Amino acid sequence: MADLDLIIFDCDGTLIDSEFLAAQIESEQLRQAGFDIPVEEFAERFAGMTTKNIMMEVERQENIPLQATLLEETHDILNRRIPAEATAIEGAADALKKITTQMCVCSNSPESRLEMMLTKNQLIGYFGDRIYSSRNVGEKRPKPHPDVFLYAIDVLDAEPDYTIVIEDSESGVKAARAAGARVIGFTGASHSYPSHSDKLIDAGAETVINRMSDLPQMIEVLAEWTELK
Repeated sequence: MADLDLIIFDCDGTLIDSEFLAAQIESEQLRQAGFDIPVEEFAERFAGMTTKNIMMEVERQENIPLQATLLEETHDILNRRIPAEATAIEGAADALKKITTQMCVCSNSPESRLEMMLTKNQLIGYFGDRIYSSRNVGEKRPKPHPDVFLYAIDVLDAEPDYTIVIEDSESGVKAARAAGARVIGFTGASHSYPSHSDKLIDAGAETVINRMSDLPQMIEVLAEWTELK
Protein backbone atom coordinates (compact mmCIF):
# COMPACT_ATOMS: atom_id res chain seq x y z
CA MET A 1 0.00 0.00 0.00
CA ALA A 2 2.58 2.48 -1.18
CA ASP A 3 2.00 6.23 -1.30
CA LEU A 4 -0.20 6.27 1.81
CA ASP A 5 0.71 7.56 5.25
CA LEU A 6 -2.27 6.55 7.36
CA ILE A 7 -5.56 4.64 7.36
CA ILE A 8 -8.07 5.94 9.94
CA PHE A 9 -11.05 3.87 11.03
CA ASP A 10 -14.17 5.08 12.71
CA CYS A 11 -15.25 2.45 15.25
CA ASP A 12 -19.03 2.31 15.79
CA GLY A 13 -20.66 1.03 12.63
CA THR A 14 -17.33 0.54 10.90
CA LEU A 15 -15.23 -1.87 12.97
CA ILE A 16 -17.86 -2.73 15.59
CA ASP A 17 -21.53 -3.28 14.75
CA SER A 18 -22.73 -1.10 17.61
CA GLU A 19 -24.70 1.74 15.99
CA PHE A 20 -28.05 -0.07 15.87
CA LEU A 21 -27.70 -1.24 19.46
CA ALA A 22 -26.91 2.34 20.52
CA ALA A 23 -29.93 3.55 18.55
CA GLN A 24 -32.15 1.04 20.35
CA ILE A 25 -30.91 2.22 23.74
CA GLU A 26 -31.02 5.94 22.99
CA SER A 27 -34.40 5.86 21.26
CA GLU A 28 -35.92 3.92 24.16
CA GLN A 29 -34.53 6.44 26.65
CA LEU A 30 -36.00 9.28 24.62
CA ARG A 31 -39.32 7.46 24.21
CA GLN A 32 -39.63 7.28 27.97
CA ALA A 33 -38.87 11.01 28.08
CA GLY A 34 -41.66 11.81 25.61
CA PHE A 35 -40.03 11.59 22.17
CA ASP A 36 -41.36 8.51 20.39
CA ILE A 37 -39.42 7.60 17.25
CA PRO A 38 -38.91 4.23 15.48
CA VAL A 39 -35.43 2.89 16.06
CA GLU A 40 -34.78 2.61 12.30
CA GLU A 41 -35.60 6.28 11.81
CA PHE A 42 -33.51 7.19 14.82
CA ALA A 43 -30.50 5.29 13.45
CA GLU A 44 -30.75 7.01 10.07
CA ARG A 45 -31.34 10.47 11.50
CA PHE A 46 -28.73 10.52 14.27
CA ALA A 47 -25.99 8.06 13.22
CA GLY A 48 -22.52 9.27 14.12
CA MET A 49 -23.68 11.94 16.58
CA THR A 50 -22.84 11.98 20.27
CA THR A 51 -25.63 11.25 22.73
CA LYS A 52 -25.34 14.78 24.07
CA ASN A 53 -25.75 16.32 20.63
CA ILE A 54 -28.65 14.00 19.83
CA MET A 55 -30.49 15.16 22.92
CA MET A 56 -29.74 18.79 22.15
CA GLU A 57 -31.15 18.30 18.63
CA VAL A 58 -34.30 16.64 20.00
CA GLU A 59 -34.85 19.50 22.42
CA ARG A 60 -34.31 22.07 19.68
CA GLN A 61 -36.22 20.43 16.83
CA GLU A 62 -39.05 18.82 18.77
CA ASN A 63 -39.38 21.39 21.55
CA ILE A 64 -39.26 18.63 24.17
CA PRO A 65 -37.49 19.54 27.43
CA LEU A 66 -35.31 16.70 28.67
CA GLN A 67 -34.23 16.09 32.24
CA ALA A 68 -30.57 16.84 32.94
CA THR A 69 -30.14 13.35 34.40
CA LEU A 70 -31.20 11.65 31.15
CA LEU A 71 -27.80 12.09 29.50
CA GLU A 72 -25.91 10.53 32.42
CA GLU A 73 -28.40 7.66 32.67
CA THR A 74 -28.12 6.96 28.95
CA HIS A 75 -24.32 7.05 29.06
CA ASP A 76 -24.35 4.54 31.92
CA ILE A 77 -26.52 2.12 29.92
CA LEU A 78 -24.44 2.56 26.76
CA ASN A 79 -21.18 2.00 28.63
CA ARG A 80 -22.56 -1.15 30.24
CA ARG A 81 -24.32 -2.78 27.31
CA ILE A 82 -22.39 -1.87 24.17
CA PRO A 83 -19.00 -3.36 25.15
CA ALA A 84 -20.79 -6.49 26.37
CA GLU A 85 -23.17 -7.00 23.43
CA ALA A 86 -21.71 -5.42 20.28
CA THR A 87 -19.72 -7.63 17.92
CA ALA A 88 -17.13 -6.98 15.25
CA ILE A 89 -18.18 -6.19 11.71
CA GLU A 90 -17.96 -9.33 9.58
CA GLY A 91 -14.59 -9.52 7.88
CA ALA A 92 -13.01 -6.69 9.88
CA ALA A 93 -10.16 -8.73 11.33
CA ASP A 94 -9.27 -10.28 7.98
CA ALA A 95 -9.27 -6.87 6.31
CA LEU A 96 -7.03 -5.37 9.00
CA LYS A 97 -4.53 -8.22 8.59
CA LYS A 98 -4.05 -7.27 4.94
CA ILE A 99 -3.41 -3.55 5.48
CA THR A 100 0.27 -2.70 5.81
CA THR A 101 -0.07 1.09 6.17
CA GLN A 102 -0.15 2.37 9.76
CA MET A 103 -3.68 2.48 11.17
CA CYS A 104 -5.55 4.22 13.95
CA VAL A 105 -9.09 4.66 15.30
CA CYS A 106 -10.83 8.06 15.55
CA SER A 107 -14.25 8.09 17.18
CA ASN A 108 -16.79 10.17 19.07
CA SER A 109 -17.17 7.37 21.64
CA PRO A 110 -15.37 7.52 25.01
CA GLU A 111 -11.88 6.09 24.92
CA SER A 112 -12.67 3.52 27.62
CA ARG A 113 -15.62 2.16 25.61
CA LEU A 114 -13.52 2.01 22.44
CA GLU A 115 -10.80 0.03 24.18
CA MET A 116 -13.32 -2.38 25.71
CA MET A 117 -15.10 -3.01 22.40
CA LEU A 118 -11.90 -3.49 20.42
CA THR A 119 -10.34 -5.71 23.10
CA LYS A 120 -13.42 -7.93 23.45
CA ASN A 121 -13.56 -8.41 19.67
CA GLN A 122 -9.81 -9.03 19.36
CA LEU A 123 -9.13 -5.99 17.19
CA ILE A 124 -7.13 -3.91 19.69
CA GLY A 125 -3.82 -5.41 18.57
CA TYR A 126 -4.05 -3.81 15.15
CA PHE A 127 -4.06 -0.32 16.68
CA GLY A 128 -2.10 -0.44 19.96
CA ASP A 129 -2.35 2.96 21.63
CA ARG A 130 -3.43 4.67 18.40
CA ILE A 131 -7.05 4.99 19.57
CA TYR A 132 -8.33 8.55 19.76
CA SER A 133 -11.61 9.88 21.10
CA SER A 134 -12.84 13.32 20.11
CA ARG A 135 -13.58 13.82 23.82
CA ASN A 136 -9.87 13.81 24.66
CA VAL A 137 -8.05 15.66 21.88
CA GLY A 138 -7.79 19.17 20.47
CA GLU A 139 -10.70 21.36 21.50
CA LYS A 140 -12.70 18.20 22.31
CA ARG A 141 -15.24 18.91 19.60
CA PRO A 142 -16.95 15.81 18.16
CA LYS A 143 -17.48 14.99 14.52
CA PRO A 144 -18.58 16.66 12.23
CA HIS A 145 -15.75 18.89 13.51
CA PRO A 146 -12.44 17.60 12.10
CA ASP A 147 -10.47 17.88 15.37
CA VAL A 148 -9.96 14.19 16.11
CA PHE A 149 -8.80 13.49 12.55
CA LEU A 150 -6.47 16.47 12.52
CA TYR A 151 -5.00 15.30 15.83
CA ALA A 152 -4.32 11.77 14.55
CA ILE A 153 -2.82 13.05 11.30
CA ASP A 154 -0.51 15.34 13.25
CA VAL A 155 0.69 12.92 15.96
CA LEU A 156 1.20 10.10 13.46
CA ASP A 157 3.21 12.34 11.11
CA ALA A 158 0.85 11.89 8.16
CA GLU A 159 -0.26 14.17 5.36
CA PRO A 160 -4.02 14.65 4.88
CA ASP A 161 -3.81 13.98 1.12
CA TYR A 162 -2.12 10.65 1.91
CA THR A 163 -4.66 9.66 4.58
CA ILE A 164 -7.75 7.54 3.96
CA VAL A 165 -10.61 7.48 6.45
CA ILE A 166 -13.19 4.67 6.68
CA GLU A 167 -16.54 6.07 7.84
CA ASP A 168 -20.18 4.98 8.07
CA SER A 169 -21.85 8.31 8.96
CA GLU A 170 -22.44 11.60 7.18
CA SER A 171 -21.01 13.54 10.11
CA GLY A 172 -17.87 11.40 10.07
CA VAL A 173 -17.39 11.81 6.33
CA LYS A 174 -17.81 15.57 6.61
CA ALA A 175 -15.30 15.69 9.47
CA ALA A 176 -12.74 13.69 7.51
CA ARG A 177 -13.15 15.85 4.42
CA ALA A 178 -12.81 19.00 6.55
CA ALA A 179 -9.51 17.57 7.78
CA GLY A 180 -8.37 17.21 4.17
CA ALA A 181 -8.44 13.40 4.15
CA ARG A 182 -9.95 11.12 1.55
CA VAL A 183 -12.89 8.91 2.54
CA ILE A 184 -14.22 5.44 1.85
CA GLY A 185 -17.81 5.10 3.03
CA PHE A 186 -18.99 1.89 4.68
CA THR A 187 -22.58 0.60 4.68
CA GLY A 188 -22.16 -2.96 5.92
CA ALA A 189 -23.38 -2.59 9.51
CA SER A 190 -26.85 -3.48 10.81
CA HIS A 191 -28.00 0.15 11.01
CA SER A 192 -27.63 0.73 7.25
CA TYR A 193 -30.64 1.99 5.28
CA PRO A 194 -31.59 2.27 1.57
CA SER A 195 -30.20 5.77 0.93
CA HIS A 196 -27.11 5.27 3.12
CA SER A 197 -24.62 5.01 0.27
CA ASP A 198 -25.99 8.07 -1.51
CA LYS A 199 -25.78 10.15 1.65
CA LEU A 200 -22.15 9.19 2.24
CA ILE A 201 -21.25 10.11 -1.33
CA ASP A 202 -23.12 13.40 -1.04
CA ALA A 203 -21.20 14.12 2.19
CA GLY A 204 -17.87 13.66 0.39
CA ALA A 205 -16.92 9.98 0.30
CA GLU A 206 -15.08 9.07 -2.91
CA THR A 207 -16.54 5.57 -2.95
CA VAL A 208 -18.63 3.28 -0.75
CA ILE A 209 -18.28 -0.41 0.13
CA ASN A 210 -20.69 -2.66 2.03
CA ARG A 211 -18.32 -5.56 2.68
CA MET A 212 -15.20 -5.18 4.78
CA SER A 213 -13.54 -7.84 2.63
CA ASP A 214 -13.48 -5.29 -0.22
CA LEU A 215 -11.56 -2.70 1.80
CA PRO A 216 -7.90 -3.71 1.19
CA GLN A 217 -8.40 -3.73 -2.58
CA MET A 218 -10.26 -0.42 -2.51
CA ILE A 219 -7.44 1.18 -0.55
CA GLU A 220 -5.00 -0.08 -3.18
CA VAL A 221 -7.16 1.42 -5.93
CA LEU A 222 -7.27 4.83 -4.25
CA ALA A 223 -3.53 4.72 -3.61
CA GLU A 224 -2.94 4.38 -7.33
CA TRP A 225 -5.09 7.34 -8.32
CA THR A 226 -3.18 10.25 -9.77
CA GLU A 227 -4.19 12.58 -6.91
CA LEU A 228 -1.65 10.74 -4.76
CA LYS A 229 1.24 10.98 -7.21
